[in-house]
Amino acid sequence: MVMDSGSIRRKFLEFFEKKGHTIVPSAPLVLKNDPTLLFTNSGMVQFKDYFLGNATPKSTRIADTQKCLRVSGKHNDLEEVGIDTYHHTMFEMLGNWSFGDYFKKEAIAWAWELLTEEYKLPKDRLYVTVFEGDAKENLPFDQDAYNFWKEHIAEDRILRGNKKDNFWEMGEMGPCGPCSEIHVDLRSEEEVKKIPGKDVVNMSHPQVIEIWNNVFMEFNRKADGSLEKLPAQHVDTGMGFERLCMAIQKKTSNYDTDVFTPLLDFIGQAAGIKYKAEEKTDIAMRVIADHVRAVSFAIADGQLPSNTGAGYVIRRILRRAVRYGFTFLNFKEPFIYKLVPVLGNQLRDVFPELESQKDYVGKVIFEEEASFLRTLEKGLKRMEGLSSISGEQAFELYDTYGFPLDLTSLIARERGFTVDEEGFKVEMEKQKSRSKAAAAKETGDWVLIGEDVKSEFIGYDFLESEIKIIKYRKVKQKNKEQFQLVFDRTPFYAESGGQVGDTGYIESANEKIYILDTKKENELIVHSADKLPENLTSSFNAIVDKHKRQLSMDNHSATHLLHAALRSVLGKHVEQKGSLVNDKVLRFDFSHFAAMTPAEIQKVEDIVNVKIREDIHLDEKRNVPIDQAKALGAMALFGEKYGDFVRVITFDPKFSVELCGGTHVKSTGNIGLFKIVSESSVAAGVRRIEAITAENAEQFVRTEIALLDEVRALLKNPKDLVASLKSLSEEKHALEKKIEAFNQEKANQLKDELARKALKSNGYSLILEKVSVPSADALKNVAYALRNQFDDLLLILAADVDSKPQVAVMIGEKLASTNAYHAGNMVKELAKEIDGGGGGQPFFATAGGKNLNGLDAVIEKARKLIQ
Repeated sequence: MVMDSGSIRRKFLEFFEKKGHTIVPSAPLVLKNDPTLLFTNSGMVQFKDYFLGNATPKSTRIADTQKCLRVSGKHNDLEEVGIDTYHHTMFEMLGNWSFGDYFKKEAIAWAWELLTEEYKLPKDRLYVTVFEGDAKENLPFDQDAYNFWKEHIAEDRILRGNKKDNFWEMGEMGPCGPCSEIHVDLRSEEEVKKIPGKDVVNMSHPQVIEIWNNVFMEFNRKADGSLEKLPAQHVDTGMGFERLCMAIQKKTSNYDTDVFTPLLDFIGQAAGIKYKAEEKTDIAMRVIADHVRAVSFAIADGQLPSNTGAGYVIRRILRRAVRYGFTFLNFKEPFIYKLVPVLGNQLRDVFPELESQKDYVGKVIFEEEASFLRTLEKGLKRMEGLSSISGEQAFELYDTYGFPLDLTSLIARERGFTVDEEGFKVEMEKQKSRSKAAAAKETGDWVLIGEDVKSEFIGYDFLESEIKIIKYRKVKQKNKEQFQLVFDRTPFYAESGGQVGDTGYIESANEKIYILDTKKENELIVHSADKLPENLTSSFNAIVDKHKRQLSMDNHSATHLLHAALRSVLGKHVEQKGSLVNDKVLRFDFSHFAAMTPAEIQKVEDIVNVKIREDIHLDEKRNVPIDQAKALGAMALFGEKYGDFVRVITFDPKFSVELCGGTHVKSTGNIGLFKIVSESSVAAGVRRIEAITAENAEQFVRTEIALLDEVRALLKNPKDLVASLKSLSEEKHALEKKIEAFNQEKANQLKDELARKALKSNGYSLILEKVSVPSADALKNVAYALRNQFDDLLLILAADVDSKPQVAVMIGEKLASTNAYHAGNMVKELAKEIDGGGGGQPFFATAGGKNLNGLDAVIEKARKLIQ
C-alpha cells in the first residue's frame, strides 16, 4: 500500500524521536528579528543562534518540519515554479539537527536507515555526493563523509561535488559547511540502462533529483568573505518533503502526489479543464496550486501583501498566479481565494494556523485578486492601439499595472507585434540601481572585547545599570557611519512586538555615548551609536531615556486594553495583525471586515478609559510554561515564535491576558487618558486604529478645545454652536445657488451672443471669439449648447476663466463627420500661445495654461489654422 503524505511526515518525526530528538514546531514563514532575511528560507534559520553560540538550545538533538519560502535573494526558484515539476515557492523542509552532539557518522547512518529501511526506497536508485574540496579557500576533500558513506553504499555511487553543490551557505554571511546530498533516480529501467544515474546527478533531470542534504556546520562566513571555525560542530539536514513524497509514491512529478492533487483537482473542476490535457494549462494549474500555499501561509503568519519588502514578494507571487489563471484558465473573476479552505483542511493537523484563519486569509486574497484583475483590464486598455511596445512602455506596464514582462510579451505576440525586452531590462536595472543605492548597507564583522557572553536584558526592572561592552561592529549606510554595540547586560529594550527600541546613553568617567536605537538581531540585543567609546574596556553606566520609555509603556499597555475592548465590542474574530508603539502614538492593526461605526469607536474608547480609571494593577508572570500560559487564557498570535517559557501580561484576568515581551505600566491609572484619533483600512480584512495616551492625549484635547473656542469667537459666541454652524451652512448653500443661477444666466446670454456672431463660411458656421466665463464648466456648457444649435459648428474660444487662460474647440456633428478638423490636434497647437497643454476628443477638446496675455495670440493663430 502506498504511503500518503501525512504518514510520510509522521514517520520522519517518529523515527528521529526514537533517536533521542525533541520534536519542535515550525517557525513562522515571516521573520521578525533577522535583518539578513525576509523569509524563513531553510530549516536552519530558527536555529541560527545555536550554531553561532549566541543562544543555548533546549535540546542538543531536534527534529521538525519547517515551512520555507524561496523567491528572493540567493535562493530564488520563482521562475522555475510551475514550468518544471519539482521547484516550489513554499515547501516543507524535514530536518534533524545536532547542536554539538552527533556529527557525520550518525547523520549519514540514520539518513540511510530511514530512506532504505523505513521508506523502502531501492538502494540501487540512490546516489550520494560529498564535498570535493576547494583550493581557493583551502578547504579539503571531505574524506570523513566519504568513508562513512562507504559503510552503506557502493563507492561508485559516492560522487564528488564542487563548492556550488556541496558547500552549503545560508547567505552572504553566517554559518556554513560542507554537505552531503542524497539523490534518487526515478527513471524507467530502460532509461537507466541507457545512461547510468551517476551521469545524470545534478544535471537538472526532473526524475533524478536531490531529496536530502546533510550539512555539516563547521564554519562561520564573515563579512569580509573569510571563514572562521564555529565554537562547536553541528549537523543541519534538510529533506524536501514534496520530493520525498514523489519518490516514495513512485510519481514522476511532485504535483502528482497527494500534496498537490486536492488543489489541482479543485482548480481543474473550476476551470473545466483536466490536468495533463495541455502543457500551457498544466503549467497554469501548477503555478496556482503552488503559489496559493506560499501566499496563504505568509498571510496566516502575519505578512500582508504590500508594495514594499516581504509584502511585495507575496503580492508578486499572488499576481503571478492570477495572471496564469486569467490568461490560460479563463479565470476572469477572483478564484484563488476559494482554494484556502481546501489547503487549510489538508494541513490542519500539522499547520493549524491556516485552518483557524481560513476566512480571514481568503478575504485578503480575494481583495488582492479583485484589485489586480481590475488592474489587468486597465493594463490591457493601455496596450490598445499600440503597434509595438518600447522598453519604457513595457516597464510602465510592469511598474504601474503589475504586468510581468512575460505577460506583456504574450499579449504582444497574440496581437502580432513585438516588445523591446532588452529596453525593459535596461529600465529594470535603472530601478534596481536606485533601490540598491537607497538600501545599500555595509555591515562589518563583530569585534570581540573580552569574553563573548550572552547579553542579559534587565530593563523590566531597571532603567540604569553598570555595563561592559562585549563586542561591536561598524555599519555604513547612505554614506553614514554608525556603530552597533552589544553589552553584557542592558536596561535598553530592543524593538520587538511593535514597541520601538529604547534610546538614551552610556557614560564613563571620561565620555558619554548616545544610544540612538536598540534592536534585536536573533538573540542579540544590538545598540546603535554614532561613535565608539575611546576606551572600549571601561565600565559604563547605561541610562535609558526614562520619559520616552514611560510614554511608550503607556501606549503599549493601552494597546492591550484596546485589543480586549475591540473583541468585546466587535467580536472574538478580532485578532492583532500588527502594531506600532512609541512615545507619541499607538497604532493597532486588527482583523475585521467592515469600517467601525462612530458608535463602535466611541464604545471601545469608553471601555478603555473605564479600565484606566479602575487603576488595574499589572500582573506580570515571567517564565511561564507555554501550555500553562494558554490555560490562563493568554492570547497567542499566529506568526509569532514562542518558546517553551513565556511572559504573561494581565490587566484583570477577565479582561486582558496576553503573551508579551514588551514593557508596561505598573497600573492602568498611569496611562491617564486614551483617545482614538483615526480608524481606517490597511488591507482586505484588516483595519487600523491610531490612538494617543497620557500627555499626548491631554495636548490633543487642549488643542481641540482651543480650536472650538476660536470657532465660537468667530461666530460671536452663539448659545447653540451647532445650530449657528448649520444656519451658516444653509446660508452659504443658498448663496451658492444664487451665484450658480446668475452664472448660468450669464452663460446663456454669452451663448446667445456668440450664436448671433456665427459666420457661415466654406460649409461651416464659424465662431471664433475671446470671452470671459466664471468657470471651466460654464465654458464647456456654452460649447455644448452651441453644438446642439449648429450641426456644422466650428467653435474656438479663448477664455479668461477666473483670471486663468483656457482654450476650447468644439466641432459640430455634421462637420465632424467630414474629418476636416480635429479638435484635439487644434487645441494642442493653440495651447502653446498660453504656455499650456491639453487635449480631448476629435470633436471637443480643451487646454489650460499660464499666460493670460496669450489669448489674443490664440485667436490670431486659430485664424491661420482655419485658413
